[in-house]
Amino acid sequence: MIVLGLEGTAHTLGVGLIDEDYNVLADVRDTYSPEDGGIHPRDASQHMSSVVGEAIQKALSDAGVSIEEISLFSFSQGPGLGPCLRTIGTAARTLALYHNTPLLGVNHCVAHIEVGKVLSGYTDPLVLYVSGANTQVIKLKDGRYRVFGETLDVGLGNMLDKFGREVGLSHPAGPKIEGLAKKGKNLVGLPYVVKGTDMSFSGILTSALQKHQSGAALEDLCFSLQETSFAMLCEVTERALAHVKAKEVLLAGGVGYNKRLQEMVSLVAAEHDAGFSYPEKYMGDNGVMIAMTALKMYRAGVKMKAEETYAHPSQRTDEVDIKW
Repeated sequence: MIVLGLEGTAHTLGVGLIDEDYNVLADVRDTYSPEDGGIHPRDASQHMSSVVGEAIQKALSDAGVSIEEISLFSFSQGPGLGPCLRTIGTAARTLALYHNTPLLGVNHCVAHIEVGKVLSGYTDPLVLYVSGANTQVIKLKDGRYRVFGETLDVGLGNMLDKFGREVGLSHPAGPKIEGLAKKGKNLVGLPYVVKGTDMSFSGILTSALQKHQSGAALEDLCFSLQETSFAMLCEVTERALAHVKAKEVLLAGGVGYNKRLQEMVSLVAAEHDAGFSYPEKYMGDNGVMIAMTALKMYRAGVKMKAEETYAHPSQRTDEVDIKW
């Protein structure tokens, strides 16, 4: 059995191919990069529509298979930017209907978690999921991913990108902030906002921008942004870890590429004698995570008609029934 997964929620078009044992046969990505500013949904979706055919052909070539050998088509159904979701959904539906092959829409957030579970071998982890628009501490219980704590406003990744955009760093700003943070020497006081088990990042963004305008060194601000916001994540993660007594901690989502965040979360896990893992090169958006989740769904008996595969731009992690 070969599964094809299409990812297209924001700036990255991903095409992934896996076999029935979750072995990765192909992983093709094409990322839209705006000349300036952030991601415009229209431009990102137009970019996806222009490259999706070529990307699928490359994935098939890399895997050494034909389109007729695909047993299951899948795509990111939500959450994400509406135009991007509709573009990738149309491509997946067209292929599935033309080849008379099953089709499944996959929740993007759940896919970030499931690829980490497959690659780590973890079965019941506490998850710190940190991406552009999403920041959540979650755990599976009774067939749903339950949110222990989350952002009350902007996702951490988007906060970093907004800061980077305002101070002149090109998109995506996260890796550039990480590089500058290594040169920072002074911890600048920034708002640390944890409300119960939820977090807020809008205040820290406003304060950091004000201090930048007042002449604070950019390296120090990047260092302080990371240390303060990552400490907030770790506090909520540790509180959840102590509460649910989890033995596994999984870091998921694109922001998880950050080495300093990996270090801090691993220390939290070690303090509680819990294992720690992250899906390495599959932290960012990719088609492999969509395919892996779709395979789990398919084996659990999940089926979808074409009319059920419309886009869900605002679908939450905790709205999905986990039947596998």
